[in-house]
Amino acid sequence: MEIVYKPIGKILTSLKEKTHAPIQGVLAPESRGSIEVFPEFAEGLKDIEGFSHLILIYHFHKSGDYTLLKKPFLDKTERGIFSIRHYSRPNPIGISVVRFLSVNDNILEIAEVDILDGTPLLDIKPYMPKFDIRNDARDGWLKDNEINKQIRGS
Repeated sequence: MEIVYKPIGKILTSLKEKTHAPIQGVLAPESRGSIEVFPEFAEGLKDIEGFSHLILIYHFHKSGDYTLLKKPFLDKTERGIFSIRHYSRPNPIGISVVRFLSVNDNILEIAEVDILDGTPLLDIKPYMPKFDIRNDARDGWLKDNEINKQIRGS
């Protein structure tokens, strides 16, 4: 089966190379960017202003070949690709939660960005704390990782 998606826009940032991108956007609150939603999809931005964060789904257009085992950025041990957030995936689909700053016509301003410039945007979903936060969520292999302890203040 072949699945084909048409980008609804593109993500514009100062991050030109994979090595320039932060590991996760939440670790780079000063990182800024914008989203150009293509005009034929702009009407879909109606009522987006009230949200503080957005979930962006996009195509890793610079990912290259994939591998099923990879060392994650936050660890020294090779892990299964489906247990990490690395871009070298069988289907190069990325997901990021970004802070939503403003919208002007078909342009959205965002912060906490970890996405490369020119990335094709597949979808935007509102981050809804009542639906998206899971109090019983577990961190898997990351729970004992030193960087995770620093982030969580443990």
